[in-house]
Amino acid sequence: MEKEIGKINNKGGGWYSLLDIKLFKLMIDNSYKWYPVYTRSRAEKKAYQELIRKNITAYIPLKKELKQWSDRKKIVEEPLIKSYLFVYISAKEHSEVLMTNGIARFLYFSGQITSMPEKQIENLKLLLATDAELEVFDYQINPGEKVIIKAGPFKDMVAELVSFQNKQRIILRLDNMGFAIQINTSMAFVEPLH
Repeated sequence: MEKEIGKINNKGGGWYSLLDIKLFKLMIDNSYKWYPVYTRSRAEKKAYQELIRKNITAYIPLKKELKQWSDRKKIVEEPLIKSYLFVYISAKEHSEVLMTNGIARFLYFSGQITSMPEKQIENLKLLLATDAELEVFDYQINPGEKVIIKAGPFKDMVAELVSFQNKQRIILRLDNMGFAIQINTSMAFVEPLH
């Protein structure tokens, strides 16, 4: 049984448990953060539309792909990271997001709901604003040297230089999600971050 730690001073009196205090702190946390959420399979766009309908700020990274059918070709927008989208909310809106059609769950890291640094969301938007071909992969990559891109469409982006499959690559690591995005840029545009 959880230890009772304090008496409230109201008409009814009573005790708060540690769990009650944690939940109370979450309810009064008004700071907004970006959170990755896992969607049901192929429900990213529908879940995104539902979130927007509820006036919840959401972002779904989409990439353009050429699809071919037997009678035609068409460029369509597909999610860059399958079954994920991002919401910009305060802690008190977590339950509203979970009650949205198509949303499966939040991501957890060390027992806490994972949030994303705003800079990573900005970098993701910057990557998708270009016509560059992007490759997303689950990473089992050792952290490498931080670099800054000095020219080209990704100018001033801080990324990581890694050796992957015996090639040097520049990646944008999405912390706490286990994904990385390969950035195709000339090594001449890259210098170590001091």
